Formats: sequence, structure tokens, C-alpha cells
Amino acid sequence: MNSSTVKVKEEYILKLYVTGMSMSSLRAIENIKSICEEHLKGRYDLEIVDIYKYPDTMYENNLIASPTLIKHAPKPFKKLLGDLSNREKVLGALGILK
Repeated sequence: MNSSTVKVKEEYILKLYVTGMSMSSLRAIENIKSICEEHLKGRYDLEIVDIYKYPDTMYENNLIASPTLIKHAPKPFKKLLGDLSNREKVLGALGILK
């Protein structure tokens, strides 16, 4: 196979902002971890940031609610609000389902 025809799958860089261990935060963590393991295994970097511990991140990232997932890469940049339980919406926003 010609190496120029091999499509390299992009790495996803994600940050999930949560507020402590609330039920909504725990659901969001569980949902995004499940989605990443199922659809992006081996090609994602997920950072979970507790805005109670790091309150400045709210202002630095223009967050209006929590939980919020930010997709930094691949482009386009996306923000998703909520517990990420609507898998189709999350997959679509991440560009996994087209």
C-alpha cells in the first residue's frame, strides 16, 4: 500500500470542566470516558478539571456552566454543555459521526 494513501486518524485533545463530584459531574465523566474508549481508543487525551479547585479556569475558558467539555483538537474547536448523556449529539459535535 502506498504510504500517501494511508489516512492517519487524528488525536483528540479534550478537557472536561466539572464542579466537584456532583451527580451531573460524575455522569459527564463516565459518559465521556465511555465514548472515548469506544470510539477514540489510543488517540485521545482527556483532562478533567474541577473548577472548585481551579476557579480561574472558568474565566480563562469563558465557561458559563458546568459540566462543559471543550474539544481543542482536531479542529474545529467545540464546547458542549451538560452531562454528555446524549451520545449522538456528543459524537456529532466531536466529529466522530458524520
